[in-house]
Order: sequence, then structure tokens, then C-alpha cells
Amino acid sequence: MTSPDAFEAERPRLTAIATRVLSDGAEAEDVVQQAWLRLDATSADVRDLPAWLTTVTTRLCLDRLKARVPVPTDDDPDDLTTPDPADEVALADAVGEALHVVLDRLSPPERVAFVLHDSFAVEFTTIAAVLDATPAAARKLASRARAKVAGPVAGGRLAAWEVVDAFMAAARHGDFYRLVQLLAEDAVVSADVAAVAAGTPQRIEGGREVAEFFDGSASAALPVLVGERPAAAWFHRGTPMVLFDFAIVDETVQAITFRADPDVLAAIARRDGADRRD
Repeated sequence: MTSPDAFEAERPRLTAIATRVLSDGAEAEDVVQQAWLRLDATSADVRDLPAWLTTVTTRLCLDRLKARVPVPTDDDPDDLTTPDPADEVALADAVGEALHVVLDRLSPPERVAFVLHDSFAVEFTTIAAVLDATPAAARKLASRARAKVAGPVAGGRLAAWEVVDAFMAAARHGDFYRLVQLLAEDAVVSADVAAVAAGTPQRIEGGREVAEFFDGSASAALPVLVGERPAAAWFHRGTPMVLFDFAIVDETVQAITFRADPDVLAAIARRDGADRRD
């Protein structure tokens, strides 16, 4: 019988997977608890506990996703078994609130395959076992999901607010790959005098260097508007302290300017994460 301590060591990873698949933290915790109950009740010899728990947790998530989508999906079984020979580049799933609408467009199997592989590097053999499919079918599902996530939202280009919110979500979640993807190679961070005095760097040059700076940071930043432009700002006890002013060109972050000038901060307005002005 597996000890509770062994399960608790896996709980954070399982909760992260379930949260990403379901986009609901409370529901994810419920699923992980169900996984523990199944583990506690099993008489099987669990030799690879992480893999067993990943499979059980993800299947529970899949059941919940299917319950949300009672209508048939457009999955073609013949298409799913077609091998995908391309050496695909993983498109990380750091989807913030502004892009949940994109995840919701995926069928449950697509969503599971995409999240497990692109966010948590789960092998396609394991994903295939979760989905009761072949590894080739699992790869195809992830590929199709990746194309949908990478493609335009609702038939159009990504709006500036979607790029800003996706960038900030990737920063919060520590998703370095997604940050690099959203940044231009020659992206630049600069700052006004007041922001430098507040502790921000004066200048950072290069997309990877900017991604390294933001990776795992900005947890206290909230979406704001600067005039009609979407941006983000670091708040302290409800007061904006530093504005992150974005320059977006062709759905890519070209520059971010830290601004802490009092007149600038006084002019910003909080916006809803679902606000669609750009």
C-alpha cells in the first residue's frame, strides 16, 4: 500500500495538471482528492506511482470535460490514427484568463493531449493510455490542439489585450517558452526616471533576456488601460506603483516601458481581464 506521504509529494504536480486541464482550481483539488481515494482503495501493485497518478488524475479530468460537452465533437477516428511525422516544436500552454476561450474551443481529448504534452512534457505513450488511443493518435490530437491555440481567436488576429494578458500570465506561471514566443527577438525593456528610482532595471535588450527577467515574476500585476491601450501595472495595497506599458506589433511584444511618473499612474484605469478593447 502506498503511503500518504508518497501521494502528498505528488499532489502539487497533480494539482497543477488538473488546474491547467480544467481551468478551475477548486475542481482540480476535488479531482486530485478523488485520485487519492482511488489510490488508497486499490489493491494493485503500483510500481510507477507518478505515472499511475498522472493517468488516474487526467482520466478524471477528461470525464469532467466530457460532462461539460454533451454534444459530439468533430473528432474523426480515422484522422486521429494518422501518424504525424513532423518534429513539432512544443507550444507551451501558459494560457491566462484572456485566452481561456481558446482552450474551451478544444475537444476534451485535444485539451488533455495538449496540456499534458506541451505544458508537462508527458510522453505520448502515457497520453495514449490516458485517452485509450494509440501514441500516433495522441500526437495528432496535440498537434491539432496546438494549431488551434496558435491560430487566430474567433477568426481574427490576436488583439493587443490578448497579447498583453497572455504575456503577463506566462510571467506569473513561470512559462519561459511562452514568454520567448510572445517577445520579438530584439525586444527592449526601458524605464522612466521614477521607475528606475523605484527599483526597476533601466534597460534590458533582447527577447530571451527580457523573458528571463519576467519569468516567474509579476504576480502582483493587474490589467489596466492607459488611455485606450491595454497594459498592466504593479499594485501595492490597491495603489498602482509601476505601469508596464506595452508596444505590440504584429501580435508580438516589441517593447515594455516601466513608468512610475505620478501623472502617468494617475491616468491609468483598471480593466477587466475579459475586456476586449485594444
